[in-house]
Amino acid sequence: MFDLKQLQKMQHEIQERMSKMDEELEKKVIEATSGGGVIAVKMNGKQQILSIKIQPEAVDPDDIEMLEDLVLAAVNAAITKSKELSQNNLTQLTGGMKIPGLPF
Repeated sequence: MFDLKQLQKMQHEIQERMSKMDEELEKKVIEATSGGGVIAVKMNGKQQILSIKIQPEAVDPDDIEMLEDLVLAAVNAAITKSKELSQNNLTQLTGGMKIPGLPF
């Protein structure tokens, strides 16, 4: 059985690791594309969009809805990849244990 000091030490260590993980996630960059690469979205591990690149062939003034759909698809794919990256890092941090109060 753990005593209070041991629990506090463990909590402090987990908080330090989470803070470091948070910093690392902010530095990691993932890229997602749609439309065969005509739309590219770069996002960091904290789900912050860093850039959106649109190739000229994706722009058809007569079909703005297609461009909107392609951008939406690329952003959603980037969010999914970024969340997977966060989940993988959190799993490594906790050793796969489900800890109440932590995301995922």
